Amino acid sequence: MATSGYKEGSKGAVVKQIQKVVGCYPDGVWGKVTTECVKAWQREHGLTADGIVGPRTLAAMGIAAVRKSKRRIDEIIIHCTATPEGQPRTVEQIRQDHIRNRGFADIGYHYIIYLDGTVHEGRNIDIAGAHATNHNAHSIGVVYVGGVENDPKKAYKDLKPKDTRTEEQKASLLSLLMDLRKLYPTARIIGHRDVSSKACPSFDAKAEYRKI
Repeated sequence: MATSGYKEGSKGAVVKQIQKVVGCYPDGVWGKVTTECVKAWQREHGLTADGIVGPRTLAAMGIAAVRKSKRRIDEIIIHCTATPEGQPRTVEQIRQDHIRNRGFADIGYHYIIYLDGTVHEGRNIDIAGAHATNHNAHSIGVVYVGGVENDPKKAYKDLKPKDTRTEEQKASLLSLLMDLRKLYPTARIIGHRDVSSKACPSFDAKAEYRKI
């Protein structure tokens, strides 16, 4: 994101997210109508109605702002939440699970992608995550909601890994990775499965994103 924020003339997946929040047609291209909608949304939420979506407005919208970590980043590791296909999962739900059931201080991932493709911030990017054993200190953890089949006839432990990504999730994940690549040009993009025995993220992320 440019230092001045997203504004008229901006394009991409984040613009689509902004348009969805403010009630515009989400075509990913910021024109005059989007500016009007953003200004109206900012006024309604007590923000400066300048039609520019910077860090403060992004935070109010619940949209992640991609910025460079103060840590050295060598890896961008992709995960899935291992939840059944089509079942929603929020940042707060994941955070509480990680705190209560895993003993973490906070949610383990840095970015979370919902079923609708919206990208949300998790753990502070300047703090090492808790998502890949022996790989947390110098990595970014990205997770999408989903990753296993949805079969009500099976117990959860019997559900099989499945690439459940929605088209919106695929588009947002690609856009996020491209933004991260600009910040960390030498970091390798891999899946959790490349550094563990788990099937996560239920597709070959290393191969799919090798050209980014």
